[in-house]
Amino acid sequence: MSEREALIAEIVEETAETAGLTGRATLSPRVLAALRRVPREAFVLAADIAEAYDNAPLPIGYGQTISQPFIVAIMTELLDIAADQSVLEIGTGSGYQAAILVALARQVWSVECVPALAERARAALAEARCANVEIRCGDGAFGWPEHAPYDAIIVTAAAPSIPPALIAQMKPGGRLIAPLGSAFETQSLTLVEKRPSGEIAQRMIMPVAFVPLVSGRG
Repeated sequence: MSEREALIAEIVEETAETAGLTGRATLSPRVLAALRRVPREAFVLAADIAEAYDNAPLPIGYGQTISQPFIVAIMTELLDIAADQSVLEIGTGSGYQAAILVALARQVWSVECVPALAERARAALAEARCANVEIRCGDGAFGWPEHAPYDAIIVTAAAPSIPPALIAQMKPGGRLIAPLGSAFETQSLTLVEKRPSGEIAQRMIMPVAFVPLVSGRG
């Protein structure tokens, strides 16, 4: 079994073990195919290539990390992304999560606050032949209003609450997933749904630990 397949097997097992929290006992075939397609080693630092298929986060510099593969998988799964949908990602980081989203969505728009990481992610995504993705450098708390509304929004850094701009940029019927809580403490992975009426429903999924969302808002 290859390292990638061994990692996927571990993710599948962890998905089953956490089904009581997430409501998902299995990953969809499309999410599994995306995990198989994307080479995680292309998105980690050269010094960490040997650990690329560990089910663990890894540092990518500038105080940021590439997320644990299981967390990438379950956050993606909970968004229920269809092939004709557009997705906004807040926190491009290494570009790995964006590459997974690219395999599922019509278009991915991603915002990164660290210029060097944005540039590195662009290069890694181009090398991985991910065409339907654009990255801008900016404050993720303000989203990317020019392309709103979005069918799905994923936030890959923790904030005490969901920035209002992101709620505004959700399409009715859309989903948003984000870790909510204080920096460098256990946070709650939270799923937000905007009903067709515009009403917001919010559900806590499971405890997680993310780096903080860097923002100048407020």
